[in-house]
Amino acid sequence: MSNNIEWKNRANNAVSAAVANAYNIFVAKAKNAQLWDIEGNRYIDFGGGIGTLNTGHCNDKIITAVKEQLDKFTHTAFAITPYPQYIELAEKLNQLVPGDFAKKTLFVTTGAEAVENAIKVARIATKRLVVISFVGGFHGRTMLTLGLTGKIKPYKVGLSNFTNDIFHAPFPKNKETFSQMQQYFENLFKADIAPEDIAAIIFEPVQGEGGFYSIYPEAVKWIRDLCNKHQIVMIADEIQSGFARTGKLFAMEHFNIAADIVTSAKSLAGGFTLAAITGRAAIMDAPVPGSLGGTYAGNPVAITAALTTIEVMQQNNLPQRALKIGEQIESVINKIKSRVPQIKEFRRLGAMAAIEFYDPTTHEIDSAIVTKIQQLAINDGLIILSCGYGNVIRFLVPLTIEDSILTEGLNILEKSILTAANA
Repeated sequence: MSNNIEWKNRANNAVSAAVANAYNIFVAKAKNAQLWDIEGNRYIDFGGGIGTLNTGHCNDKIITAVKEQLDKFTHTAFAITPYPQYIELAEKLNQLVPGDFAKKTLFVTTGAEAVENAIKVARIATKRLVVISFVGGFHGRTMLTLGLTGKIKPYKVGLSNFTNDIFHAPFPKNKETFSQMQQYFENLFKADIAPEDIAAIIFEPVQGEGGFYSIYPEAVKWIRDLCNKHQIVMIADEIQSGFARTGKLFAMEHFNIAADIVTSAKSLAGGFTLAAITGRAAIMDAPVPGSLGGTYAGNPVAITAALTTIEVMQQNNLPQRALKIGEQIESVINKIKSRVPQIKEFRRLGAMAAIEFYDPTTHEIDSAIVTKIQQLAINDGLIILSCGYGNVIRFLVPLTIEDSILTEGLNILEKSILTAANA
């Protein structure tokens, strides 16, 4: 019988060391919010494939729809011989993505690819090159999206020469940082670029890798006004925050402001590889025919999964379920935070929740306690993820999780935090 150690040794010999694993657990099967490794050990999954599994592992309706599609055809390339499902999903996203204006959609394979194409569309539509993103933002690991990503370690180590057309503003997570962002733009326009040279401003409504910080509502309005004034394309990267995670289908709905382009991926297709760029029709039509797409872009199996995923989300009212899950997580943290001085802050938008830890004496970040909590939790069968600078625990619980499993997982979390805090 093979075991996790044997497979880890094989991985060390066969797989690039650049591909890191949070846990050395090799999965044999999974269902909803639970998975089992090759040794038969059971785990509760609070990581959800880094947010790809809002509808859970192997959702019955999604798997049934995918199996039916597999019996029909698996791939033709939409650019060669198109198929109706692609158009149906585009129509659905055009309707669901916030914004009371005509929209169009194109499909690609990954979130990074979606961001790359969103920037490409914005640059072609505006005939400009400059893009503004934000410190702490994460937009992918390709060269362009790394340039947009506002975090060096671990993503940019060894890569220092990025385009001069990308600038990083302070992320406006509160009133103070909103003022810092405004000052940054004022200085930028005085010293480096004119607003008329900016093609796009891209931000995550809730920063994912950056620590699950929600953007300050007044900042969204300010960015929207700036974009309107200078014909800048406003891009909302909803790859991690989209599809019910925050209590709305899209996080931008919380602000009652529509972006010109929205990128989505992760839970769009229930774990199958699919990403989308949805935006104003005139902007999306700016590139010449044939300039966007890709061999696997909009694969029919993934498209079918996405159509069914949206049905599952609507039928089960997963945005409302996200609100309840977030409340349960917050209740547990409120119960213990007076006994854990290392908890600096708990924050959430719907079920997109996070606990930030620090050293209460020095006020420096404390990633060591997060590592301890993760190890204690995995020993008891709970998978949790970190973000920020290793000092934040983030929750990406499948929104279809059973109440009993959620309670069990939160009990393990509570025990792990208290043990680590008092070690």
